[in-house]
Amino acid sequence: MTDILSELGWRNLVAQHTPELPDELAKGSLTLYCGFDPTAPSLHMGNLAQIITMSRFQRLGHTPIALVGGATGLIGDPSGKNAERTLNTVDTVMGWVEGIRGQLEPYFDFSGSNACIMANNYDWTESMDVLTYLRDIGKHFSVNRMLDKESVSARLNGAGISYTEFSYQILQSLDFLELYRRHNCTLQIGGSDQWGNITAGTDLVRRVESASVNGLTTHLVTKADGTKFGKTESGTVWLDPELTSPYAFYQFWINADDRDVATLLRTFTYRTQEDIDALLLATTERPQAREAQRALAQDVTTLVHGAHATAQAEAAAAALFGRGELHDLDASTLDAVMKEAPHSEVSLEGEPVTVSELLVKCELVASNGAGRRAIAEGGVSVNNVKVTDEGATVSAEDFLHGQWLVLRRGKKAFGGIKRVK
Repeated sequence: MTDILSELGWRNLVAQHTPELPDELAKGSLTLYCGFDPTAPSLHMGNLAQIITMSRFQRLGHTPIALVGGATGLIGDPSGKNAERTLNTVDTVMGWVEGIRGQLEPYFDFSGSNACIMANNYDWTESMDVLTYLRDIGKHFSVNRMLDKESVSARLNGAGISYTEFSYQILQSLDFLELYRRHNCTLQIGGSDQWGNITAGTDLVRRVESASVNGLTTHLVTKADGTKFGKTESGTVWLDPELTSPYAFYQFWINADDRDVATLLRTFTYRTQEDIDALLLATTERPQAREAQRALAQDVTTLVHGAHATAQAEAAAAALFGRGELHDLDASTLDAVMKEAPHSEVSLEGEPVTVSELLVKCELVASNGAGRRAIAEGGVSVNNVKVTDEGATVSAEDFLHGQWLVLRRGKKAFGGIKRVK
């Protein structure tokens, strides 16, 4: 079963692992876990990297445990930021737990000899009293070593850290101990920023159970310019379609920098090394075709949102630039697309509204006069139909799904007008 290290190796995913892991994998399949804390109502792109990594293990015969951190989510891992996290209510966190559990389930197989196991660390911490916590668990932790953790030491040199966040490492280590006892789990995986927490867990299992368990971390995905991957100007890229629409999600991937696409294909798709090499060669020879980015966007959007959402996202992108039919887009896709574009609102009550006025509203021209000149020059369309009358107006029937007009000036600039009552 050492194939998994080879698989992760050529994808350049392995950041660190405990020395004994290759020997443990050589013995056969094992049970591993990765934790996902409910610190928001949805998982995001960073979580997806770990989800896919764990699914690679399952595809090669290992048993994954998807752990939702109902308990650790109430505490919060101390971040590198110089501030404490805001504590959410128990009801809020438990609501997020259920939502995140539902997000995780589609990525794993829950049948067969290595069926995925869902777990929640709130189950074994809720009833634990403080004396048991201090005597049976806390006794095994060296404060000196805990202080060496980078995120802790950074806070000590700044605004300080509460005992609540300081104790996060103990709670996460307890997860490893409990999963070892309940499911013979012998491996924890996570991002490279979790190495300190993971090794604290391996040490706790060794001390309490005299057992050898292992850890593995993957590289955090960063862009070629050094900035954090998974962030856009509008914020985090979420897996929840209500927070990041499938169209915006698709556009995030297809707009990947040529310098980043190799890493993204290896990390977020199941394509073979040969497939990826061919796509990278095509990118070198025909960069304008963006074949690698297109394959990346198709694969990841389909994985997260399904084939229909991917097809709608592709159709929307084509239709916006006159290469497809806007009327074929469903209402939710059109709404998501136009919210990503410059847009404004209009009421059709009162005097008729001219196309030139609408061009001003969605910032495609600076004035009504400029709008009329653009129409006269043949460079303006409404819903992909060229406007030829400088004084043209719009009516309720022009709005797609009764809600949106799509205005385009030239080949690339477009905006939206939403009808309000």
